[in-house]
Amino acid sequence: MSLFVLDTDILTLFEMGHPAVNARVAEHASDEVAVSVVTVEEQLSGWYTQLRKAKGPEKLAWAYRRLAATVRFLARIRILDFDEAAIRRYEQFKRLRLKVGKMDLQIAAAALEHGGAVVTSNVRDFKAIPGLSVIDWSK
Repeated sequence: MSLFVLDTDILTLFEMGHPAVNARVAEHASDEVAVSVVTVEEQLSGWYTQLRKAKGPEKLAWAYRRLAATVRFLARIRILDFDEAAIRRYEQFKRLRLKVGKMDLQIAAAALEHGGAVVTSNVRDFKAIPGLSVIDWSK
């Protein structure tokens, strides 16, 4: 079995119904496609920000509808823990001083600890991470 860990950008395309991404996801069993809990954090944080910024009842209702839709969508996807082993690997990556963002390093660490490849359109940054398999399903 292979494990494909969707980065936040690909998860967003999947949720929006992007044809290429949806076709690739459909090729795999549900237990072969996952996201890191770090990606869940990114998704929910974005909606929490929208809620705090919402001006007026229409914008607030829209933000709450989108938050609820995101939670329902995420509930159907396997979510990988960011456990102690992944945290240790993340700390190793930080010591390498890679020019890769914190969340991307955390997603990569979780993917590696669970034996998965990261699926992202941000191939350039993720390719800098030692030992990580990176795939782009957006094309």
